[in-house]
Amino acid sequence: MSGTPQTLATTSAFEVLGPIMVGPSSSHTAGALRCAQVAASLVDGDVTDVTFTLWNSFAHTYRGHGTDRALVAGILGLDTDDERIRDAFDIAHARGLSYAFVVAGDDGSIHPNTVDIDMKNARGESMQVRGESLGGGKMRISRINGVGVDISGMYSTLFVAHRDLPGVLAALTNLLAYAHVNIAFCRTYRTEQGGQAYSVFETDGAACGEVLPVLKNLDHVDFATFIELPGSASSLSPGVSTPELFDDGAQLLDACRERKMSIGAVMELREHRLIGEERARASMARTLDVMREETCAPLANPTPSLGGFLGGEAQRVATASEKTRLSLLGEVQTAATAKAMAVLERSASMGVIVAAPTAGSSGIVPGCVLALAEHLDASNETIIEALFCAAAIGLNLTTSACVAGAEGGCQAEVGSAAAMAAAALVQMMGGTPEQALHASSLALSNLLGLVCDPVGGLVEVPCQTRNAIGVAAAFSSAQLALSGIASLVPFDEMAKVMLSVGHALPASLRETARGGIAQAPSALSACARCGICA
Repeated sequence: MSGTPQTLATTSAFEVLGPIMVGPSSSHTAGALRCAQVAASLVDGDVTDVTFTLWNSFAHTYRGHGTDRALVAGILGLDTDDERIRDAFDIAHARGLSYAFVVAGDDGSIHPNTVDIDMKNARGESMQVRGESLGGGKMRISRINGVGVDISGMYSTLFVAHRDLPGVLAALTNLLAYAHVNIAFCRTYRTEQGGQAYSVFETDGAACGEVLPVLKNLDHVDFATFIELPGSASSLSPGVSTPELFDDGAQLLDACRERKMSIGAVMELREHRLIGEERARASMARTLDVMREETCAPLANPTPSLGGFLGGEAQRVATASEKTRLSLLGEVQTAATAKAMAVLERSASMGVIVAAPTAGSSGIVPGCVLALAEHLDASNETIIEALFCAAAIGLNLTTSACVAGAEGGCQAEVGSAAAMAAAALVQMMGGTPEQALHASSLALSNLLGLVCDPVGGLVEVPCQTRNAIGVAAAFSSAQLALSGIASLVPFDEMAKVMLSVGHALPASLRETARGGIAQAPSALSACARCGICA
């Protein structure tokens, strides 16, 4: 038996199979948008002027990834799945929002996806916020007005700016107690003794609307706001607090054995406890609807990508000659490959997709699961349980390793997605939870060291074809595991190996478009003709 789970995590399955977002990048589009969205919520009133200073991967790829539009959209209050993101500049002009971008360059001491957001409101009051996009749409606020903070949005969060004086913190906590708000975590950051201070209360659900006006009227309080980051379990279901069923792969297997459930069933149970059965069913129904649309629509009506590198490739795979389909991949894997490539085409044209777990790898899980489901004539219940299985693997990789190309290379994105899909395929074929984890570990091992080198910073080449290779890895790994072939290295160890390899990759091979395929003469020439990043 592995150890007893120790955490009270609130990450929803729909942050692993998600967010539902406009492409092309979960870290550079959705994550960037959420950084700006949270930053804007810290300003008293509407933002009228904003300057974005871009660091590291953001600095090199922000145009190709749509990071610039996403940041502006976040300030405007648009959500990750709002198709108006592509028109964010026009909307900003119409609303009188002034914006500018500054490319700062590289700094190895800060996160690869970092943006400094300098804002002003109509009264000329300023606020400086540093945001970090962590991969898969997740984010963290790490600095406010030069003061180091840590705001992740994992819980409903109350932010209070106040003077660092005796009695202020006590008044804040007393008021929250009176309003029946339970504090999960509380941290206070300050510039100096007696100076400006920021208190961050992470709570089990947001308080009622009457609390904020009272908070703002307390002595020595300058500003207060509740931060609700979309997707956290606390915001989806206020007041949630449930013990974890598992912290890692070993504990996941224990949970499956103890409850005599599949991985997907255990993960679904976890989600029901987090956000409620009704909300979980509704969220998965929407996720499945988007997956079906994203895997099918581009096959019928291909749309050119922003960079012009993609458009119609998925359709050509789907309609290849019978000899090609049957002799090489076979009907099921051919369908899975075409569906996976279709998702990347939709994402690269700023269509709505499900990041699973990232936009750059978003085709692998739906492609594999839906293609096999069609072949098996599987029910929606079987599909849903398979998707929950994939989410369980993704959750472990998100928490114990990483899924962001800027942090861990393409192995973190395509590798993680292939591992998720491999487990789901095993479950759909009637395999055991142990076989599913072996399949995940094999998939990770066979994509270990895969670099992230997007041509022109666009999530197009080689991203689309790497999704196809991820499908192949998932099918191969699933078949090996179902044949009784085990991974020598357990899943939990393989996750740590993947993380260490990712950190060992040079920055040029982690989503900066400064190495690998991106620097080949043909790629540079094609990028120059594209002009989107000029």
